Amino acid sequence: MAASTYLTTDELSARIKYDVRTIRERLKDSVLLEGVHYFRPFGGRKILYKWDEIERDMVMESKRRPVGIAGIPMANGSMLHA
Repeated sequence: MAASTYLTTDELSARIKYDVRTIRERLKDSVLLEGVHYFRPFGGRKILYKWDEIERDMVMESKRRPVGIAGIPMANGSMLHA
C-alpha cells in the first residue's frame, strides 16, 4: 500500500495555486470535506489535507465538466462562479 501525502493548508495552497484564505473560507467544508479530503489528527485544531483524494477529485471534476464552464463545484451539487 502506498503512503498517503498529507499537506498543511500552506502546502496545499502552493500545490493548487489557491490562496490560503480561499482554501479556508471558500473550499473547506464546501468542496473539501472533512473525512474525505482532510482530517484533524488526534482530534486537535490542526488540519491535514489528503493530497491523493484532492488530486483524484480535481481530475474527476475536470473530466466531468464541459470545457469552457468555470466554477467551483459545491457539496450540494451547485457551482460557485468566482
